[in-house]
Amino acid sequence: MPTIDNSRSSSASSLIASSASIAPTSSVASPAPASAVDVVTLAALAAFPAQLAAHFALFPAEARHWAPPSWEGVPSEPLTAIEQLCHVRDIEIDGYQQRIRRTLGEDDPLLPSLDTDALARERRYGEDDPAAALAAFAAARRETLAMLAEITPEQLRRRARFEGYGPLTFKSLIHYLCSHDQQHLAGLQWVLGQYDAAQGAAR
Repeated sequence: MPTIDNSRSSSASSLIASSASIAPTSSVASPAPASAVDVVTLAALAAFPAQLAAHFALFPAEARHWAPPSWEGVPSEPLTAIEQLCHVRDIEIDGYQQRIRRTLGEDDPLLPSLDTDALARERRYGEDDPAAALAAFAAARRETLAMLAEITPEQLRRRARFEGYGPLTFKSLIHYLCSHDQQHLAGLQWVLGQYDAAQGAAR
């Protein structure tokens, strides 16, 4: 079985190409100055879809469903490469977008966490199409950024309670979203490391 390197297979290249629409446009990468959300966090949120596609493209086709014998030390949820894509997509749509709307529209709402394992099982993440998952996530992230484009300082201070995290402000919530992105880039790198180590041991 091939080891992991930084070369692009034809399938990986097609994934990058198909995600061209994922890369933030100038209007997305430079959100409206009216937003009170800091520009560093907004820029990181805008850049993430292309980063996610590039990280996934590093996986050989046979490694996209590969799981290590142990998940000990994984910096994200214990998910294969394709499962990571689907998880990020669903947490964006069913998790953070709903939390954003509720925190802006309700007084001190309780924001539930989502069951990662149940979603992966019920939605059959392992059978999903990577290009479709990446495209759906990119569209959702554009919608999220539009929701954040005109946030006011007063809205940043709105409060909610997040299951598993405790009390927070709207500003906290956006930082948690950005942190979630980075967690899954780290998770993909970790799985790549485990996969390469397993291939080396088999030679």
